[in-house]
Amino acid sequence: MTTHLALASSVIFVIVLALPILFHLTRYVGARSDNERKNEPYESGVGLTHTESFDTFNIKFYVVGIVFLLFDVEVLFLFPWAINLRDLGLFGMVEMFVFIGILVAGLIYVYRSNILKWA
Repeated sequence: MTTHLALASSVIFVIVLALPILFHLTRYVGARSDNERKNEPYESGVGLTHTESFDTFNIKFYVVGIVFLLFDVEVLFLFPWAINLRDLGLFGMVEMFVFIGILVAGLIYVYRSNILKWA
């Protein structure tokens, strides 16, 4: 018990006393470089103009993102099913085939409606 107490007190000492002392010490000892470039909002040195902040994306980017998320989230359902396949038995197999069938139907709909065509 005494070793745990010694370890805990050492950790508390480091957190409460040593870290703040080191942070304040670096403030006074460390080199400072105040220049005009350091105060710029972007590291590249290119400032943000008014027109750059209001550019819009084509709606197809959003549609592709949503379709990706839908088919990516389904993987979250496939992993637990694959791990517990033996415990679920035939019922679990049928249920997952129904789920995959719905996903394939959605993929066919996306393909036939030309959602992913860029031109």
